[in-house]
Amino acid sequence: MTTTAHPDAVPSLGRKMLNKVPEVTLFFWVIKIMCTTVGETAADYLNDNLGFGLANTTYFTGALLAVLLLVQFQLKRYVPLTYWSVVVVVSVFGTLITDNLTDARDVPLTTSTIVFSVILAGVFAAWYAVERTLSIHTIVTTRREAFYWLAILFTFALGTAAGDLLAEKADLGYAVSIAIFAGAIAAVAFAHYVLGLNAVLAFWMAYILTRPLGASIGDELSQNSHKYGGLGLGTTGTSSIFLACILALVAFLSITKTDQTRACAPQYTRLQSRR
Repeated sequence: MTTTAHPDAVPSLGRKMLNKVPEVTLFFWVIKIMCTTVGETAADYLNDNLGFGLANTTYFTGALLAVLLLVQFQLKRYVPLTYWSVVVVVSVFGTLITDNLTDARDVPLTTSTIVFSVILAGVFAAWYAVERTLSIHTIVTTRREAFYWLAILFTFALGTAAGDLLAEKADLGYAVSIAIFAGAIAAVAFAHYVLGLNAVLAFWMAYILTRPLGASIGDELSQNSHKYGGLGLGTTGTSSIFLACILALVAFLSITKTDQTRACAPQYTRLQSRR
């Protein structure tokens, strides 16, 4: 699934820069799903295996996310290592938001799923009202980038709640959840490529759905539950394998630059000449 920029989209307030996010390729979706898997398993690893506890794990990842976002916002272009580092930590932090509500506050998953859906819809509505586009090919100002990362955060929180709701509360198990969310993504792809579903809408629908898909994959690999299933690889092994794969792919993309939106460069040049 690819997205196209709004033809009249011109950066408004904020520093103008090259597009700050990668081109939507197969590499993008593979790394994204692996990041969501790590988000699920790494949160459990820090919380349970290392004994950080839910609160300390949240504080630690929140602080790390703030530092990484500060670095990301200072850049003027897409840098694979920085960008995907933020996505990994956002995935962990988004998982912890839901875990805190569910485990520490006893908020039902049905409630958190609805609440996060409403918040995410509000973020998208505000983003479009201000910028008149939700295309990821137009992340060329700090304000648009702020909307982008805010939306990403709540897609992860929503995906965690929705995934746990189906796999555990609905007693479907991890494998069935994987099939359901993979099927939903396939349906979105079919609607886009065959039925002509808007590219931007299709992208964000698929982006939201990859979060519970990745979480279910992570649980299926790491957990060993008689009720929900799982291969029992553990959170340490699963997190290590996926982090190594992410690092290898990011290194490949950093060298080849195959996921950089080169088409945005002429637009950037014109915009800079107007300043």
